[in-house]
Amino acid sequence: MLSVYDEGAPAPCPAPFNLAAHVLQAGAAVPDRIALSVIHTTGAERWSYARLIAAVRGTATGLLREGLQPGDVVLMRLGNTVDFPIAYLGAIAAGLVPVPTSSQLTEAEVAPMIAALRPRAVLRDPAIACASTEAQVFAPDDMAAWRDLPPAPWDLGDPDRLAYIVYTSGTSGRPRGVGHAHRAIWARRMMHRDWYDLRDTDRMLHAGAFNWTFTLGTGLLDPWSVGAAALIPRAGTDPAQLPLLMKRYEATLFAAAPGVFRKVLQAPVPALPKLRHGLAAGEKLSEKLRATWQDATGTPVHEAFGMTECSTFVSSAPGRPAAQGCLGAPQAGRRVAVLDEDGAPVPRGTAGIIAIHRRDPGLMLGYVDAPDETAARMRGDWFVTGDRGVMRDDGQIEYLGRADDMMNAGGYRVSPLEVEAALADLPGLDEVAVTDIAVKEGVRVIAAFCVSSAPLDTDALAAAAADRLARYKQPRAWIRLAALPRSANGKLVRSALADAPRA
Repeated sequence: MLSVYDEGAPAPCPAPFNLAAHVLQAGAAVPDRIALSVIHTTGAERWSYARLIAAVRGTATGLLREGLQPGDVVLMRLGNTVDFPIAYLGAIAAGLVPVPTSSQLTEAEVAPMIAALRPRAVLRDPAIACASTEAQVFAPDDMAAWRDLPPAPWDLGDPDRLAYIVYTSGTSGRPRGVGHAHRAIWARRMMHRDWYDLRDTDRMLHAGAFNWTFTLGTGLLDPWSVGAAALIPRAGTDPAQLPLLMKRYEATLFAAAPGVFRKVLQAPVPALPKLRHGLAAGEKLSEKLRATWQDATGTPVHEAFGMTECSTFVSSAPGRPAAQGCLGAPQAGRRVAVLDEDGAPVPRGTAGIIAIHRRDPGLMLGYVDAPDETAARMRGDWFVTGDRGVMRDDGQIEYLGRADDMMNAGGYRVSPLEVEAALADLPGLDEVAVTDIAVKEGVRVIAAFCVSSAPLDTDALAAAAADRLARYKQPRAWIRLAALPRSANGKLVRSALADAPRA
């Protein structure tokens, strides 16, 4: 039996279609229900569905009145506030193409994005770094004023047209824009049953930043698409406070990267009678952490696997728990395979590269202005993830790690080439190479391995890295080597960095 999972295609996305309209349709039927609570230990900022929908459609009107037209690109440089999802959905409602970006990015990291995207507008909090641009720039006060404008009509159209762009760290060493269609939100319905067990009565607490696709999708858009409530901790919330927030605001689902679960469990966890289960994605969840969470809360954690190019498509759920050592199974409606190097499905029980079929409505349209890079990720009708796995006879998938050098930094995939390019000309370094290393079970950090004629000034190096790289891309360890490990033909052997002789 070959490693192909296919129980039939999902229902086709309706047409005409608009992502934002779909997200808010269920909430329109329950206008007084709370859609969003930005929570903290002393209170919450609450938004009803009526207020949220009015703000989104008013924002769409404001953007159009400023002269923007459907198809225009809008760069988002906003923090973890309610401005973020309102601006994102407002732009999509108007037919614009928002580009949510991490507030941690430096000016140097944003500059090439602006050059590549040529945005018509930038939505920017002045406290967030941004490179210079000739585009119109709108501040939070401008955006707040738009919310009271009359509602714009939904920009309905082909579900395959471009809806938004997100950036992922590329194996080429430069971040790549990933273009997604309006139909991407329709594909997420396959997660509702086969990962979340999502209900309209749920209260989803997500501990990530709004710009991360995991938070934006799992924490906001998916709950809203069924009329449920999204609970988002206020920016700067200490993870140790999350158990108290879960209890106080009666969270029924808790979603986070495994690193956040780990931090939560460092504090006392009160009884959480309303919590049904946790949801983890972004990096592999260790069995020890899973068991610790179960012991502390009495609830399981259901894990999912995916990527920026296709979100999550393999998962466990209450009705179909993961087998020991497995991620779970492909969600119903997905067509998933494990392939050999030539792109052919391997026999079940054999290791290979996890791939998803091009028919999947959640698969990206492609890398922006990079058709060759897009084509390089295809093997016939299969998009290859770059992650290795084994498909068992029952369809469950055991994860074996990355097949390339991509690093995992707190759930964010980061190219070592991107980090190395930013560090290459730092004073005192003759050579530098980076990889992620394990510091304890289930915890990996980025480490910089350096060749230098003098001992490393790690404080100065860390400060320089902070000027050039978002925090999650910065090395947490600086290690001096006598020489970088290389193959006979001079190629860096990245897998040997951690064991190379120290200087």
